[in-house]
Amino acid sequence: MAEFSRFEIYMLLNQQKPLWLAGIDLTGAELDSASLSGANLARAILTEAVLSNADLTGAYLGLADLTGAKLYYANLKGADLRFTNLTGADLRFAHLTGANLTGANLTGAILSDAIMTGADLRGATMSDGTVHS
Repeated sequence: MAEFSRFEIYMLLNQQKPLWLAGIDLTGAELDSASLSGANLARAILTEAVLSNADLTGAYLGLADLTGAKLYYANLKGADLRFTNLTGADLRFAHLTGANLTGANLTGAILSDAIMTGADLRGATMSDGTVHS
């Protein structure tokens, strides 16, 4: 994460909601417990970001790169994760009820104890290369 200091990230996250962060590069950012409900993070780069316990309810993360992100206990209820790269992401205990994961890459993702009731996994690639229909 070369673009933003911790203070700049703090100020950014405390702006009026919902946040418009499309295309932002937050590689390696520590965003645990961040309030990102309804945020637009389309095409955002969140590689290796720490989003544990973050509130991403209804957030739009289409085409975002969350490779290796830490999303354990994150609330992604109703989030739009279409075609998102979640390769190697840690989603233990994440709340994905009603999330749209159509076409998402979940290769190597840790999904143990994740709540996925009503999640749409059509076209998603899983760790074994399986594509769900």
